[in-house]
Amino acid sequence: MTKQDQSSAVEYDDVPADYLDKRQLKKGAAGWILLAGLGVSYVISGDFSGWNFGLEQGGWGGMFIATVLMATMYTFMIFGLAELSSSLPTAGGGYSFARRAMGPWGGFLTGTAILLEYTIAPAAIAVFIGGYINELTGFSGPAIYAGFYIVFVGIHLFGVGEALKIMMVITSIAVIALLVFAIGLIPHFDYHNLFDIAVNEQAVGSSSFLPQGYVGIWSAIPFAIWLFLAVEGVPLAAEETANPGKDMPKGIITAMAILLIFAGVVLVLAPGVAGSELMKDHGAPLVGALQVAYGENSAIATFVNVVGLFGLTASFFSIIFAYSRQVFALSRAGYLPRFLSVTGSRKVPTWSLIIPGIIGFGLSSTGQGDLMITMAVFGATISYALMMLSHILLRIREPELERPFRTPGGVFTTGVALLLSLVAFASTFVVSLESALWAGVFYAVLLAYFVLYSRHHLVAKSPDEEFALITGAENELTLD
Repeated sequence: MTKQDQSSAVEYDDVPADYLDKRQLKKGAAGWILLAGLGVSYVISGDFSGWNFGLEQGGWGGMFIATVLMATMYTFMIFGLAELSSSLPTAGGGYSFARRAMGPWGGFLTGTAILLEYTIAPAAIAVFIGGYINELTGFSGPAIYAGFYIVFVGIHLFGVGEALKIMMVITSIAVIALLVFAIGLIPHFDYHNLFDIAVNEQAVGSSSFLPQGYVGIWSAIPFAIWLFLAVEGVPLAAEETANPGKDMPKGIITAMAILLIFAGVVLVLAPGVAGSELMKDHGAPLVGALQVAYGENSAIATFVNVVGLFGLTASFFSIIFAYSRQVFALSRAGYLPRFLSVTGSRKVPTWSLIIPGIIGFGLSSTGQGDLMITMAVFGATISYALMMLSHILLRIREPELERPFRTPGGVFTTGVALLLSLVAFASTFVVSLESALWAGVFYAVLLAYFVLYSRHHLVAKSPDEEFALITGAENELTLD
């Protein structure tokens, strides 16, 4: 038996009484420190590899300007998400915010864009892990990628509390590697090295600062995003947080502040010592910079290479958590097949962990890390625009909604983030039209599933849907 919601052209199925009992996450597993660690963990791999491809696209100047723009976008967006996650603390994160603001269609479009990002990002990170292992052993390839997926999906299957604690340890070790890198390179910095990429005289506005001209700024944006991408996933842990109204804003803002510092450190020091030309396509740029300063087989370069693997592993590990919670929330509400949200005795969504992991491994086997960054950014920037639009709409439509944290600057702040996210989305087509189109195909397939099937079989009693339906009914009564 189904119930219809004519206002949004969706239908709801009746489900067994114990439906939600089989779909429970562990409560109170994370406080604000763990949340901050989770936010840093999501992103820290971007400091170790991937960002440097932006040097090839725009030179150091282009990458620098792109990073300033994206740092602004993320900082403003994080303030908006701090408010949303404290007001609407569910495992759906961005999907839940958009569902409340824009109905089932907006919720699905946002949730699947996030899912696109979080499925592809670990695949790119797996390739970069292979690059660091190759520097150490000369060995890389699909066997390395498969091993990492099997081990870290397995740890998540063991339990969320255990997984988050292991993640904190791994992230702390990665931070030590970044500190050693920074201390080791500061004495060797020479700003002339930043501008050693040959100038493209044919490019408009080209110079030693912008060797590819103004278009280089545009092209570097997806790689600047890689320095911050996935920090927005912290709200996905809301249902496993002790006090989301207080802990969510504190955790996600702290994480963003740390990431801003790390981004500045790697962007200035690695090319400032080794040169942008050498760094622009290096598989392990931090190691490469240390090798230039201290020698190929130096102890400090080897240390950062070994310990740097923890940075890549931290993001790989934590984004697995993120994609599983996004799949869990969409599945629990019926947008994706419902079996994906079933949890076992350890309160973890087994199939939400395994199935995206299989897809990610298949993508990583192509070895095209730079192209996968562009695909992940395609999904991420769609979700950013929709989440910021959700913040603006909820401020207008529901001014009385309880907001334990309020965004500084209100809708102006999130409006700026919205505009910058649209600029970033457009940049993916400039960098790689092929990658953007493949990401669009993936997104279109999921949308077709919703249009043709799942919108007729949603679950009204899931937390996100039930809350939105009750609110909608109350608003109708108020209008009457």
